[in-house]
Amino acid sequence: MKDNPIIVGLDIGTTKITTVIGEVGDDGSVDIIGEGSVPSEGMKRGAVVNLERATGAIRQSVQAAERVSGVRVASVFVSVAGNHVKAITSHGLAAIRRHQEIAQADVDRAIENARAVPLDPNLEIIHTLPQEYVVDGQEGIKSAVGMHGVRLEVDVHIVAGTAGPLLNLRRCVQEAGLKVEGFVLQALASGLATLEAAEQSQTVVVIDMGGGTTDVGVFKRGNLAHSACIPIGGDHVTADLAQILKLPHEEAENVKRRYGAAVPELADPDLTLEITTSNGSTHAISAFELSRIIKPRLTEIFGMVRDEIDQALGPVELVAQSVVLTGGASLLRGIPELARDRFRLPVRVGRPRGIGGLTDIVNGPAHAGGVGLVLYGIGQDGKVPVSVFRPEEPATPPPPAPQPQAAAKSGPEPKKEPGTVTVVTPAPGQPAPKKERPKDGASLKDRVRGFFKDWM
Repeated sequence: MKDNPIIVGLDIGTTKITTVIGEVGDDGSVDIIGEGSVPSEGMKRGAVVNLERATGAIRQSVQAAERVSGVRVASVFVSVAGNHVKAITSHGLAAIRRHQEIAQADVDRAIENARAVPLDPNLEIIHTLPQEYVVDGQEGIKSAVGMHGVRLEVDVHIVAGTAGPLLNLRRCVQEAGLKVEGFVLQALASGLATLEAAEQSQTVVVIDMGGGTTDVGVFKRGNLAHSACIPIGGDHVTADLAQILKLPHEEAENVKRRYGAAVPELADPDLTLEITTSNGSTHAISAFELSRIIKPRLTEIFGMVRDEIDQALGPVELVAQSVVLTGGASLLRGIPELARDRFRLPVRVGRPRGIGGLTDIVNGPAHAGGVGLVLYGIGQDGKVPVSVFRPEEPATPPPPAPQPQAAAKSGPEPKKEPGTVTVVTPAPGQPAPKKERPKDGASLKDRVRGFFKDWM
């Protein structure tokens, strides 16, 4: 019995490291048969800062996926992100002899000519992604092989990374006992996993919101036409909360995930949190006020994304038809509404599609990068094979979040531990305490002072 090909993606992020093992069927379909996620260590904004700790986390992630799949992993496709990654679009040209069909060798020659651009010697090319071809002035050609013409042109999106960070990343993977099959741009992998069939004919902005970085990819008719990395992510929102609320980072992350919202109007109006700071003092903050701390940082991230696209391609609402948000940070309540207001385009949260197997585990935005690495490994050309697309099954809505319940009081109130958060809800029949809401025009510093003027 012939074994089906196995492709493994290793998504190395700032907050988590995920290994996804995919099995490719005879028809090109993909079943996810293994997954392993562990907290990331030794990484900061897409770059290795501690070789030993990063290697250990990679090894743990791969071993977890191996236990689920029963498959021994030998080589992996590795995600690359961070501001050390640079991207340019270059134009290539090749002359064709008269009465000759365009051959693959001619296409390769045009692409090679596009690659012949001066690059910093410290850069290593990761991708050379052809866009559409032009034959004798005729645009919009997906494949030029077999056509007749005397002039073949192509625009190529070239992605390169600084040699040092790539060497460090490769060393970590090799120290974990694995071979690097190839590096894959994070934005490209996320786009391959989340773009739907109908979006393959449009221009779509994919925004992968990670912990340390936000990766941006503009896909034009299924091809990556522009990419960038914003050095701010979900961890910066957590850091804001930790600093302002005087909480440990882990507790601030929990507060953000459970009670935060990107749009204050979507916050629970009846929810109040009681914060016990490290010095033992206790203060209250409403969910609305919590969201007013979260919103400015997310607005900053989307503003930087918009500025990047506006400067490179033109006004985003004129360039693209829609925006797809993915990555773990995109799960925060109100993120699509905030992005829709900022980009003035239809926005949706992208989840991996067109796969089988462990779909209940990898169907969230946080796994888009890992699944995309597997899909990239099928063709290794930056394009999703048509056979990968499957009829979409109705998405199962996530279970509703448990509503905080007011604890019944009996006996003396327990002592609050420093750095903890307690949910406070009004007694039945009693209205929630009303707090004065600061004006929208106030700066973040002024708003914070307004929220906590009695204890900051």
